[in-house]
Amino acid sequence: MSRGPLLGELAVLDDVGPPRRGRAYPAAGVGWVLLTPAVLLLGALLAWPVLRTVHASVTTDGGWVGAEHYRAALAAPGTAAVIGRTLLWALLVPTVVTVLGYLLAAASRRSQEGWLVRLILVVPTALPLVVTGVTFRLLYDPDPGRGLATLLLARVTGRDPEHLPQLLGPDLVTVAVMSAFVWAWVGLAMLVFRAALDAVPTGLADAVRAFGGSRRDVLWDAQWRPLLLRTVAVVFALVAVGTSRTFDLILVMTPGSVRDEAAVLSLRIWQTSGATTTGEGAALGVVWLVAVTAGMLVVALFVRQAWPPPQQPAGGAVTAPPPRRLVRLLAAGAAIAWLLPLGVLAATSLQNPVRAATGGWWSGPPGLDSYRAVLTGAELWRSLGFTLVLATVVTAAVLGVALLAAYPLAWLTGPAAQAVGLVLMAAVVVPVQVIAGPLNEVLGLALSSGTARGVALVHIALGVPFAVLVLRNSFADLPAEQVRGARIGGRHWWGTLRRLARHNRTALVAVAVLEFVQVWNDLVVGLLFSGPDAAPLGLFLAGQTRGFVAGSGTLAAGCVLASILPVLVFVLARRQVVAGLVAGGVR
Repeated sequence: MSRGPLLGELAVLDDVGPPRRGRAYPAAGVGWVLLTPAVLLLGALLAWPVLRTVHASVTTDGGWVGAEHYRAALAAPGTAAVIGRTLLWALLVPTVVTVLGYLLAAASRRSQEGWLVRLILVVPTALPLVVTGVTFRLLYDPDPGRGLATLLLARVTGRDPEHLPQLLGPDLVTVAVMSAFVWAWVGLAMLVFRAALDAVPTGLADAVRAFGGSRRDVLWDAQWRPLLLRTVAVVFALVAVGTSRTFDLILVMTPGSVRDEAAVLSLRIWQTSGATTTGEGAALGVVWLVAVTAGMLVVALFVRQAWPPPQQPAGGAVTAPPPRRLVRLLAAGAAIAWLLPLGVLAATSLQNPVRAATGGWWSGPPGLDSYRAVLTGAELWRSLGFTLVLATVVTAAVLGVALLAAYPLAWLTGPAAQAVGLVLMAAVVVPVQVIAGPLNEVLGLALSSGTARGVALVHIALGVPFAVLVLRNSFADLPAEQVRGARIGGRHWWGTLRRLARHNRTALVAVAVLEFVQVWNDLVVGLLFSGPDAAPLGLFLAGQTRGFVAGSGTLAAGCVLASILPVLVFVLARRQVVAGLVAGGVR
């Protein structure tokens, strides 16, 4: 390692260690300055609220009570069922999404209709969970005159609709909500698996076949062991994080009479504490936080392998055989099934508001009356404008803070790099309901509670850990030549960072798209931290569900309008999003 002045600034050039690390990094003083915004944000709006919640779980009015709140919370009626349901969500749903994502990625490869199947399956990923909840509540309506699923089930079984099990009833409501979540997330899993399958060297599969290997041998030796094990861990972790944030979906999709039968910890904590800090709510929050963090750290053990770049075979020819006819039929069937809920939402939005309230979407000719009713109201336009400004500002702030922090963190090696990665992953999965009370206390000190500024600060704090993790890994995976060129060409650290950022456009686009869509689609942050002058779009749509049947036409129209921008942004940038998600690894 050598140290010396370079273009007026102290530079450290390090060629020792793993080939993807230790190439060039800023001086220690500059590094701490770059980390300061992220440290302040995460310390004040994540770390301290977590510690405050832990403190509240073992104290009452400042006095130590030990495990009393934990015993009371766990002994409360229904808590055992809520915890069991949460575990079921955390294990079963990610497994189903992972398996379906792999099967559909394999089925839609090297076929003429594959691009259309992938496009159809990706669209639900970008929809707000509020919109997904509205869509499936329309689809599963227990009235066969309104609910398509109930009508089809009655005709297939030949039974009276009154004697059919209700999909949104107490016995099946959890299954119904899980099906909506799977519908929303399979597209993202499919994209990640598609990227993994495309990155597998074709020659490896050819070698397995040359030695008489079967399709099973190709899967195990040429796909699973070199790459798919890590991909499964990545997809499972992504979906598990998503299942910990199903609050929006459960709140909107389940009728109030059966909400307790579908409740998970995220909903129970909100019902117990709301946006305040109580002993029992804090105890449940700590239990949930420990479980989610432990699960993520276990998954992290499987994702430390770097994502290899795609390798083309000699001559550019792909020798792998196309999928079987049965597999292609699976992909086509999935595309039709995924289109059905979207069709129900769109068709309901094209019904007259009165007909939509009294019958199914097939009860009359389509029209634009529901859209006229929504668009003539000022509240939708205020929510759209506020959400657009909020998402844009938050995305820009998250990118700026994350870029500054990722630059010095990218060059850490060994245990320090691994520790930073694990801390960032733990910060990514902190549920906002757990820290809502302490967060409101912090925002109150800054005169930001219930304001647009407070909502933006919460979104920024929640978005920075993931953005830093992605950008850090992306910087660390740059070729040494590009890093040296950026370091020599940049007169000061900001010149170096600017050149490195240009080499990482894909990761920057991925972070920007995911953060923008996340803020646009959010309900829970708006519900917990917004005020009268800061009503985001998700909160507006959730408010319209109170009169679900009477306002189903205008609600469906509002959902369609609210979904256009995030769907367009995500679909157009889906390749960059996947590349950013799989960049680097946990080191």
